[in-house]
Amino acid sequence: MIRLAVRQFRTQALLALLAVAAVAAIVLATHPHLVHLYDTTVANCAARGDCEITTPAFLRAGQNLHVWLGVLVVLAPALVGLFWGAPLVARELESGTFRLAWTQSVTRTRWLLAKVGVAALVSLATAGLLSLAVTWWSGLRDGVDHDAFHTFDQRDLVPIGHAAFAFALGLTAGVVIRRVMPAIATTLVAFVATRLVFNTWVRPHLLAPHRLVTALTTQRMGFGGVDGGAMTLHPDPPSMPDAWVQSIRIVDAAGRALTPQQVSTACPLLGSGGPPVGQQRAGTSQVPEKAADALRACITKLADTYHEVVTYQPAGRYWPLQWMELGTYVGGTVLLVGLCVWWVRRRLA
Repeated sequence: MIRLAVRQFRTQALLALLAVAAVAAIVLATHPHLVHLYDTTVANCAARGDCEITTPAFLRAGQNLHVWLGVLVVLAPALVGLFWGAPLVARELESGTFRLAWTQSVTRTRWLLAKVGVAALVSLATAGLLSLAVTWWSGLRDGVDHDAFHTFDQRDLVPIGHAAFAFALGLTAGVVIRRVMPAIATTLVAFVATRLVFNTWVRPHLLAPHRLVTALTTQRMGFGGVDGGAMTLHPDPPSMPDAWVQSIRIVDAAGRALTPQQVSTACPLLGSGGPPVGQQRAGTSQVPEKAADALRACITKLADTYHEVVTYQPAGRYWPLQWMELGTYVGGTVLLVGLCVWWVRRRLA
């Protein structure tokens, strides 16, 4: 049965091999240029005192390729679920060819696990190799950018978990619905919804975030109106390389947030130096000196009552969160595969 499953899936495996080989060729061909650019610019910028110029220039190099590689790693798990997971069993159930396999002294469980085992192995290997290639290629950029959580879904272990779950989700949809196209559509909707829910409500709470309380300061504060409304303050987080800043709030001692109405009452001159376009910051050429003075006076006045609270995940939690997300998706994968085994054994006629 395993040999038959390999033969049935060999076309998909070949396509996966070609895709991984193409990505590997691209990253191997372009990586030496990034290394040379890093060595000649960013590596010694601190000694030359021009990091503010060379660092953005280095990050712009290969930006388009960086974006497309990230998109590929994010989309790969979804494609696995749509085109490998969903049709794997649904095609045979829809055409009725599964009955032939069941009359050849092959149990339902063995038939299902053989097909799933081969396809899942190829799926995980494809996602893992793509993630490895992109993570390696982006290593220098990520080290300079100091924003590890911005590409959290595109690096290291997480794409493997996403691919495993997408495959199992597609498999489950195919087993239950028994039609290829409806199973593909269901997989797409369910996978996108799962990712959105996990990224928005689950991942931020896998580990309790840290809180940093700091005084208001003009160095990290801007101001602006929202949809033409009252002026409000826009704080920036302190320098925390590779940390995941989840929220920044200005609150009083009781935890009540500073509102635009309170800013308007306390700082009537804020924004009087000219109509702001979007968000402006003191100390920049875009802000007139009069407006900057009004902002500094406003912050001095509000600092007696309000302070800044930053909620964040420190850089040291990157790998624990990687493992926890991988474990969560793998756990969901095991549950879905178990459901498929039960469904095939008990519900399919």
